[in-house]
Amino acid sequence: MQREETRTELGLIRIHKNVIASIASIGAIEIEGVKRVANNLASGIMEIIGKASPFSIKVDFNKNEEVKIDIPIIVKYGFNIPEVANRVQDNIRMSLEKMTSLSVKDINVNVQGVERG
Repeated sequence: MQREETRTELGLIRIHKNVIASIASIGAIEIEGVKRVANNLASGIMEIIGKASPFSIKVDFNKNEEVKIDIPIIVKYGFNIPEVANRVQDNIRMSLEKMTSLSVKDINVNVQGVERG
């Protein structure tokens, strides 16, 4: 997996894509109205065998080292879906910029379902 890398006078600092995915996942579930981050096939298999997986969140870097994130979520029934998705985008951007100093280009929120809270 590709990593964000910064060189300091003491050496390299690398931020793995899984760290960015974890921050995005936590940022999403902090938002009222988000039931959970949705699973894809790979993360579903990992969950069955008892391991947490950030595989459902896709993280990419472009040529300018800007981050693009695709995150699938399940929204709680009764909440306004566009409002929840907008708050998820804002919270993920704020969390990533605060914790990693990375430039965030896109945060694509894919609402994959609605479930009762």
